[in-house]
Amino acid sequence: MTSPLDPPDGNWWDRAVNRRETIWLGIAGVWSLGIFAWMSGFTRFGDQNPVGETYDVEPEAYAATVETYEENAGTTSAAAVEESRAPTEEERQDVLVPPTRSVYVFPRRFSWGGLPVVLEAGKEYDIHLSAADVQHGFSVRPEESLSQQINLQVFPGTEWVVPMSFDEPGTYQVICNEFCGQGHASMHDTFYVADPAEYDTVTGE
Repeated sequence: MTSPLDPPDGNWWDRAVNRRETIWLGIAGVWSLGIFAWMSGFTRFGDQNPVGETYDVEPEAYAATVETYEENAGTTSAAAVEESRAPTEEERQDVLVPPTRSVYVFPRRFSWGGLPVVLEAGKEYDIHLSAADVQHGFSVRPEESLSQQINLQVFPGTEWVVPMSFDEPGTYQVICNEFCGQGHASMHDTFYVADPAEYDTVTGE
C-alpha cells in the first residue's frame, strides 16, 4: 500500500496491533476518562455554575407579582446613579430601587419588566426570572467589558430564583440573547450597581 487511499494488503483485520499503537491507544483512553471526570466534577462543584430554585408559575400570576413589586419599589434616576448624587423629585421615575433583596425580572417581547434597577455592590440579591410569552435569553455583562458575562435561559411557566451579587460598581447591560421575534435586537436594559457608601445617596433613602 503506497497511499492511505489504497486498500490494505492481505487480511489486515487479523494482524496484531503494533505495540506503539497500543501504548498510544491506552494513553488516549486514560486521557479521555480523565477529561470526562474533570468535566463532571467541574459541572458539579464549580462556583461558576448558576444555582437557585425553580418553581412552576403561570405567566399571569408572575405578571401580577412583578406589578406588585414595581408598585412597592422606590425610584431614582440613571443620572443620579451615574453622577453619584441624590435624585431630584422630578427625576424619580426611570430606575427602580428594590424594596427587599428580591429583584423580579420579567422579559416579554420586546422589553424587560422590573428593569432598570439599581443594586448595591457586594450585596447578594435573589434575581427572580420568568418569561411572559416565549423563551428568552438573560445575558448580563459589564458595560466596559462585554467579554465577561453570564448567560441564562428564561422560560414561560417557570420561575427561576438565582442568587446573584455584583462585586464592582458600574453599569451592567442586560440583553436577550435568544431570538424571540422581529424586535429582538432592541431588547436590552440595565442593572445599575452603586458603591455601598453611595447607595443611600443615589437612591434618595
